[in-house]
Amino acid sequence: MNKRRLSGLILFLLPVGIGWGAALQSSSKITPVGTVPVSMVVSVEAKHGGEVPTIAREDVRVYQGKDRVQVTSWVPLQGDEAELELYVLIDDSADTRIGLQFDDLRQFMNAQPATTSIAVGYMHFETVEIVQKFTKDHSQAMKALRLPTGAAAGIGSPYLSVEELIKHWPEGPWRREILMVTSGIDELQGGPNDAFLLRAIEHAQQAGILIHAIYASTAGHFGHSFWRITWGQNNLAQFADETGGEAYFQNLQTPIAFSPFLEQITDRLKHQYRLTFLAKAELKATYQRVKLETEVPNADLVAADRVYVPAAK
Repeated sequence: MNKRRLSGLILFLLPVGIGWGAALQSSSKITPVGTVPVSMVVSVEAKHGGEVPTIAREDVRVYQGKDRVQVTSWVPLQGDEAELELYVLIDDSADTRIGLQFDDLRQFMNAQPATTSIAVGYMHFETVEIVQKFTKDHSQAMKALRLPTGAAAGIGSPYLSVEELIKHWPEGPWRREILMVTSGIDELQGGPNDAFLLRAIEHAQQAGILIHAIYASTAGHFGHSFWRITWGQNNLAQFADETGGEAYFQNLQTPIAFSPFLEQITDRLKHQYRLTFLAKAELKATYQRVKLETEVPNADLVAADRVYVPAAK
């Protein structure tokens, strides 16, 4: 059961402002005064059925606030544009029984195209232990998986770990995305309005990094508290939602199999575009809410609900 289907059951506990991005269609390459070009990765999904519609640039509308803004580019991330850096992050405090799902993770890594570089890391003590740097040798990445240390990982915040990783992740012209396997429980804060979560969201939005997450139970007795699980899943849903990714849950426990969720992520990665539009800029750099729309039947445009807009030049 993925995050979108679960949201109706639990997200009433945590109000999450949702916004989306928008733009006028034009072939002009002239930047109007008071605007700056902003890019973001957009996933296209089918609202019903398995066939994902093809979207052209003229099919996309972008709104910044109430104003429609100009789309300058809509590039399918395929072929020469398909390069992707994908981090697989596992929470070191997860129950060691997560090892039962490692075959699913290995199959997922092996199924990625040659244009995808995969890195593997373990989140603990507000940082990430990188056990495999980015490699296009997917078999090498598969070998890097190890069992989490469980309770020995100590008290920490997965969101501080992701924030720290993003700070040291070099930028490039390729996509950057993260798959987190974690309970989403923040041992340092927890509950609603987690400041560490909100900071991680801002860092991901500024860097244009999409977050995907699969819920996995924390080791130990406290990892099975209903309220802790609920808040953890809510936080993961918010993290994924606001960065343009997806969070996946199966009730209140580690899924029996990761493969259904990983297949959905693989399919999503095949239907992504890089959208560039001219955002209205202010005197200082700000995060601006955007909304995306299309009239193409059965198509859903999924992206971060805010973008980082540099200061006007």
